[in-house]
Amino acid sequence: MDAVMDVLLKFKQLDFSPYIKPVEEQPPSKVKVYGPDGGYVADIDAPVHFLEAVRPDVIRRAYLSALSARFQPKGVYEGAGKEHSCESPGVGLGIARIPRHKGSLWPRGCFAPNTVGGRRAHPPRVEKRLHEEINKKEKNLAIRSAIAATGYKSWVIARGHVVEKVPSLPLAVMGDAEKISRAKEARRLFEALGLWLDVERAAEGLKIRAGKGKMRGRRYKEPKSVLVVVSSADAPLASAVRNFPGVDVVAVENLNMLVLAPGGVPGRLTLWTVPAVEKLRGLFL
Repeated sequence: MDAVMDVLLKFKQLDFSPYIKPVEEQPPSKVKVYGPDGGYVADIDAPVHFLEAVRPDVIRRAYLSALSARFQPKGVYEGAGKEHSCESPGVGLGIARIPRHKGSLWPRGCFAPNTVGGRRAHPPRVEKRLHEEINKKEKNLAIRSAIAATGYKSWVIARGHVVEKVPSLPLAVMGDAEKISRAKEARRLFEALGLWLDVERAAEGLKIRAGKGKMRGRRYKEPKSVLVVVSSADAPLASAVRNFPGVDVVAVENLNMLVLAPGGVPGRLTLWTVPAVEKLRGLFL
């Protein structure tokens, strides 16, 4: 009994604060805007998306729906394992009654699922429905909820991001930043806003995948770092930051659960541009 009490006492002493959104943390009503040099510029009204309640259950369901939409249906050739000329010799020979190749005294088996070169017992079928459907309103709710999670420092820390030098969340930068076209200038922007530490964390977490995936075009596993939301996919900033470790760039109208909550876990460290924030006001409602 004493051992159980000791375990319970140690459990109560654990610090779960980084993994639980504090009750006293209020939804952000304002978004602080910074210049490309990291200097504070102004406040703008936060879109209603940032006032949505964070719903990990809905976010997880919408993420699985978006992930399953990318699955490619597959099947097997109908004649696989069935093209041999074979038949069962029947009873009375003291051998298994499986179909066997013709032309020798004790031919090896074929056709049956438990034989070498035989057909598969339960092959994948193209008729199988792989996509987990979701209602449009539920998907929009999940997107708003995932956007709201990007404004809470506790959710962002729980995802594992480094935010010690990030001035505020949600984090927005002036629209002039979208004109940045060189990686050197984009790095200076990230350093001024305290985002480069998280990019370095992703670079240090780069690992070689275990298994045969190394031979199939997915040799490395890279952690996710900053998500950059721009007003247009043609913005030069998208090209400037796309090769930074773990960084994703997305146009605001193309926001989805795969980039807002990778792995179904909300709270991604996100950098917004002011034009993207203004464009967000009429989306996903």
